[in-house]
Amino acid sequence: MATPGFRPTHVVPQHGMPAWEAPDPARPTVPLDPLLPVQLVERRGDWGHVLCANGWSAWVDGRFLVAVPPDPPAADGPLARTADPRPLLARAEQTLGDYRAAVEALASGGLDGETFRARTRGRRVGVVVDGESVWLYDAQHGRWVYADGTRLSTFATDEAPRAAVQDHAPTQVVTPDGP
Repeated sequence: MATPGFRPTHVVPQHGMPAWEAPDPARPTVPLDPLLPVQLVERRGDWGHVLCANGWSAWVDGRFLVAVPPDPPAADGPLARTADPRPLLARAEQTLGDYRAAVEALASGGLDGETFRARTRGRRVGVVVDGESVWLYDAQHGRWVYADGTRLSTFATDEAPRAAVQDHAPTQVVTPDGP
């Protein structure tokens, strides 16, 4: 059961992590599961005291916790046609419906495993709804977007940052004796 008002500030790294009853390496306890959402409630040097959603707490090496980004700002401008969340919601709904139909066909024996894999290959959908906020995965553009019900804004992208385009010659280091 989740603790009322629990808001994670961090998640455990993808391979899990050791935990201790106190900030003392001689008092180990059960390790934390990978990607477990936690709330960092206290720091003591490298030690971090974390609270889990179920109310359990432990001490960890706080340097390895992965910070959860803050919520994006709420959209405050007028609805822009290109930022309308409805087309992306419709694509997510269609993809999920197609996947569900394939699962139903597989479960009823209408599809074999290979046909199921072929039918679902390449489908990607991601939706997180939290009250008025929604995070959607836009597979066409390889990005997560945030919407507050009226507008979309990019939250994270699959691509690494691109190098800036240089429209001038590279800078040269010049010594006092010449180039």
